[in-house]
Amino acid sequence: MSEFLLVAALCVLGTVALGLVAILRGPTPADRLSAAQLLGTGGVAALLLLGVATDTAGVTDLALVLALLAAFAAVAFVTQRTPADVVAEPASPPAQEPE
Repeated sequence: MSEFLLVAALCVLGTVALGLVAILRGPTPADRLSAAQLLGTGGVAALLLLGVATDTAGVTDLALVLALLAAFAAVAFVTQRTPADVVAEPASPPAQEPE
């Protein structure tokens, strides 16, 4: 059973690695935050699978700390941004009317 859990943890870590690409290429800060939240969730899942497979209590505690940090990161992002900051910026400045 522990081999299955370790393989499942490796699969989750593979999807987390793909999420790193989304963080680097995200067009808007909101997309990057969503990818970062996915990384936090995937990291917690992988740590919990590893903790159960190896029967180590410390890994479960680490997963709980990672879950708290991911939640605080989302709250910090939301409180520091306004809705206008999250939307993609226009490619060029608005045209000025002739005087």
